[in-house]
Amino acid sequence: MSDCFILLAAGKSKRFKSNIPKQFICYKNKPLFMHSIDKALKSNLFKQIILVSSSAVKSLKNKKITIIRGGEERYQSSQKALDYINKKKIKNVFIHDAARPNFSINLLKKLKKNLKKNKAVIPYINTDHSTKYKNKNKIINLKREKVLLTQTPQCFDFKTLYKLSKTNKKIITDEATLFLENNKNIKFIKGEKDNIKITTRSDLKKNLKTYYGIGFDIHKLVKNKKLYLGGINIPFHSGLKGHSDGDVIIHSIIDSILGAMKKRDIGTYFPSNKNKYKNIRSPKMLKPIVNMLNKDNFFINNLDINLICEKPKVSKYRNKIINSLSKLLLLDKKFINLKGKTVEKLGLIGNEKAIACETIVSVEKYE
Repeated sequence: MSDCFILLAAGKSKRFKSNIPKQFICYKNKPLFMHSIDKALKSNLFKQIILVSSSAVKSLKNKKITIIRGGEERYQSSQKALDYINKKKIKNVFIHDAARPNFSINLLKKLKKNLKKNKAVIPYINTDHSTKYKNKNKIINLKREKVLLTQTPQCFDFKTLYKLSKTNKKIITDEATLFLENNKNIKFIKGEKDNIKITTRSDLKKNLKTYYGIGFDIHKLVKNKKLYLGGINIPFHSGLKGHSDGDVIIHSIIDSILGAMKKRDIGTYFPSNKNKYKNIRSPKMLKPIVNMLNKDNFFINNLDINLICEKPKVSKYRNKIINSLSKLLLLDKKFINLKGKTVEKLGLIGNEKAIACETIVSVEKYE
């Protein structure tokens, strides 16, 4: 017996008011729904992950993931997923809304732990607002500490949930409702304040701050050395001299990211007087910086690059360089812009004896 994670991503998102369904909107550099998929995979808690969608989704390259088409209403989409896994020997099922991308893997583990002695476990938070309830023409004050704002993922013993759902004919907004209306016990545990539901476009910008960083690098060209720009080998008569491979694009990007995060400069992390960094490839230098960016909850919003040289011509290699940077930065290509600039035959760069690069990065942080 194993556990299954069901992600409901078939909603119409009427309140979001967008031509693109909310679940596919870009959030923190990837489609909204992918945050939940990635966390479910990373947790290693689930043998099977079901993505329920109303739109065509490209096949996700993981054997654990199955994509099925949703229904008109949320409860119908949920039922379709439960029907699909009915004969799959599932012990527990976690049901989550794609509109909540910010839950943590730790929350998944807490839910799993509490399922050992319970048939249903639901996360909740309390409200800080004074809360009132309208009953006919009377307004009643509620004790806010008694108000539970429930969240997803909600997790259940599969057999119990399946029996309740098969007999349900009502429109319900979550699976906890089935347990409550049938007088079944639920274990409520504290959820996470960051696990907000994205309902309107303004929710994408909640707790969002924007920072900028500038990067610059220049290296001399020397004969009999490979030229690396943006992580790829460019055919050229010379390469860039440096303690590493001299990739001015990546070095400039590293400095701009560090600047936006207020983390000093590239020399702090890769000093040129350390032999262990001798001839290191620049993608290996970029990887820990990207990890730091993600760990500190920063996300690149825009990257603008000026490659300053007479030759090679940037236009010839622009797409290859952008593709390379996209993979290295885990960033959609549409957020990367690369421009070629010459210096009108002036100085070292004009005489093809050096190449320089400057970048400006815009990063966002959800706090």
